[in-house]
Amino acid sequence: MNKSYSGIPPIFILGALFFIFGFVTWLNGTLIPYLKIACELNNFESLLVAFAFYISYFVMALPSSYVLKKTGFRKGMMLGLIVMAIGALIFIPAALTRTYALFLLGLFIIGTGLSVLQTAVNPYVTIVGPIESAAKRISIMGICNKIAGVIAPIALGAVILSDADQLVASLADMATEVKNELLNGLARRVILPYSLMAVVLAGLSMMIYFSPLPEIDPENETDEAADNHSQHKTVLSFPNLVLGVIALFLYVGAEVIAGDTIGNFGISQGIAIADAKFFTSYTLVAMVIGYIIGIVAIPKYISQNTALAGSAIIGIIFSVLAIQTTGYTAVLFIALLGLANALMWPAIWPLAINGLGKFTRTGAALLIMAIAGGALLPLGYGYLADLESIGIQNAYWILVPCYLFILFYSRSGYRMKSW
Repeated sequence: MNKSYSGIPPIFILGALFFIFGFVTWLNGTLIPYLKIACELNNFESLLVAFAFYISYFVMALPSSYVLKKTGFRKGMMLGLIVMAIGALIFIPAALTRTYALFLLGLFIIGTGLSVLQTAVNPYVTIVGPIESAAKRISIMGICNKIAGVIAPIALGAVILSDADQLVASLADMATEVKNELLNGLARRVILPYSLMAVVLAGLSMMIYFSPLPEIDPENETDEAADNHSQHKTVLSFPNLVLGVIALFLYVGAEVIAGDTIGNFGISQGIAIADAKFFTSYTLVAMVIGYIIGIVAIPKYISQNTALAGSAIIGIIFSVLAIQTTGYTAVLFIALLGLANALMWPAIWPLAINGLGKFTRTGAALLIMAIAGGALLPLGYGYLADLESIGIQNAYWILVPCYLFILFYSRSGYRMKSW
């Protein structure tokens, strides 16, 4: 490791940023059932929450790469946090008017800030030490991310869905005017938490400004990358990257489906909203356990690609079991997909970005674009879930081909160095 990169303060700051990623991202698991009630939505419409949030990564990742070339990684992190704060403030007029489109706009802007932040931070963590142990470092960051993900739905759910079961039961018999007033009050519950979030994000941007984080140059990080420059003319000439982008797209889609649909799935199984609103946290607990396994095992006992292969196999098994069982058992298997998903991001990133050299920033942007899987695949799930012939539970079959492709990438796709 380059000595100029080492030190506890930078790692602490990076951990804080990953905590923010997790907290903001996994609020969606609570927002989906909340907005489904407050804005009177069906399954497909409610999953536009995930679409608006994650599609911003696809739209903004390449512009983010361009911004980072101009600003550098550290100033880019500051900019991302400020944009996220603006998105959080959009929730205030959205809640006051109970306008679903404004909620989606706020989520898109938050996702835009995150795309800048993640395009900077993920390659930063990958490059800041030996590539062989990159998955271990990302796993440490992932624990910060997923602990925040455990806390976020519990905290937000306690504020905005505290009496959801009684509220939903009473809505059916209410006159339209009374019903609208009640739903308006429900919508306004997000104003305080998202206002506080905006203040915290703005404060973190100032922390980055005064931080000791060093600027790094990914173009000079590996000799292997320098040797590849003559044979790789464009970023798309790296098969390990292109296939990694596809694998990451499918993984993020699978992760979001598992984390963001588990609440509605639990409700469909006859479980009370008071219990189901916390189910996303269970998925995140499973992911934290998976990250701890990664920290202990990678690369001392297993390689990054072996961890990825095992995760994909577990994902296939748990998906099938979730479909074939019922009630709390089925919900448990969806939650356990967090264990299967935990090491996929840490393993795919270094396998995909290895050897890119001067293409590192653009490659990172393409990988961030792959987060759009969290926008599109949940909509596919939502469409299938609304079909009477398929339903909420059988719609989880969409996960199996995702994990099969990830298994292929872990065994042979990442090894490909030319087309």
